[in-house]
Amino acid sequence: MNNVKIAVIYYSATGTNYRMAQEAEKACRELGSEVRVRRVPELAPPEAINSNPAWKAHVDKTAEVGVASLDDLDWADGLIFSVPTRYGNMAAQMKQFLDSTGPLWAQGKLTNKTVTAMSSAANPHGGQEATILSLYTSMYHWGAIVVAPGYTDQVLYAAGGNPYGTSVTASDQGVPDETLTAVRHQAQRLVEITRRLVNAPVAAGR
Repeated sequence: MNNVKIAVIYYSATGTNYRMAQEAEKACRELGSEVRVRRVPELAPPEAINSNPAWKAHVDKTAEVGVASLDDLDWADGLIFSVPTRYGNMAAQMKQFLDSTGPLWAQGKLTNKTVTAMSSAANPHGGQEATILSLYTSMYHWGAIVVAPGYTDQVLYAAGGNPYGTSVTASDQGVPDETLTAVRHQAQRLVEITRRLVNAPVAAGR
């Protein structure tokens, strides 16, 4: 079976979603996938970033991470998104990036790509599930194939039981081990489903 190409696209202000993106990358590479990790462009003004030491430190730390482009989406067979919630919706930085995908959508280049999503919030009921579902809405318009984790592994229960995508309550303690295990399961499930689709025989006459 051919290996597949996975793009991990994230936005992170203070590092939670970046850590999840890193774990997803590692899990995909372990299955032989080619992986690109990309951060969406930052929209916040410098004065807002500089007013929060943790935000400023993370921006500086990840300055070398490549910025997401439409080419990354076109290149990939499968896509993993990780984004924090803002008032129960995705952060504006991610929404702006998704809103820029019209040229690919118009050419049908996003059709049949596999996608899955993860999220975080500052408290246990801060809108993580709503954020993931709002992101999937764009994917349905693309004609993409949503690969949610569902309840396909016991780790989903230990990590909070979210069947839509791994979610976590952000804290200064970092991302819990059980959440990272759930990220790994979700990412590897995406790789496995993507492989089946990419390597499926094409029906005669199509």
